[in-house]
Parts: sequence; C-alpha cells; structure tokens
Amino acid sequence: MIVGVLTLNLLIEDSNSLKDKRQVVKSLLDGIKHKYNVSAAELAELDKWRRAVIGVAVISNDKNTANTVLNHILDGIDSDPRVDVESCEMEFL
Repeated sequence: MIVGVLTLNLLIEDSNSLKDKRQVVKSLLDGIKHKYNVSAAELAELDKWRRAVIGVAVISNDKNTANTVLNHILDGIDSDPRVDVESCEMEFL
C-alpha cells in the first residue's frame, strides 16, 4: 500500500477577508475531493487572509498511480487563476 501526500502553500491575491479566502479554499478542496476521490484539507495559515496550506492524500497499491493523481491535482491547482502555488512538497509512504 502506498500513501501519497501533497502539501501546497498557496497565495490568494484577491482575498480581502477570511470569508473570501474560505470560499476559495472550500471550492478548491470540494473540487479536488469530488474529481479525484482523495482526502484534502486546509492544514495551516487558518487566520491569514491571503495564505493557505492545503494537504491532499491518496492511497494506492502502486506508486506511479498515486504520483499521477497528485501531479494532476497539482497541475489543476496551478492553473487556477484564483491562487498562486508558492511551494509544494510531495512524499510517498
């Protein structure tokens, strides 16, 4: 069993309140969960208006499959105009 974990540090430029930020983050997380059937949550920077740290976890019997899913998620978030990916970390357990 392989567990793939993707951690993303995001910048939300157009956010002017926690409400704005939470709308963007909730939309991202719901979309990821629905499209890829993975676990995703906001992990840190909860009180910052323009920053978010989200984590995504996928379980697979094959590292290549987990890697492919996480790369698709990263590409999707990276192409979202509402957020900028400042850094990301991917690891497999």
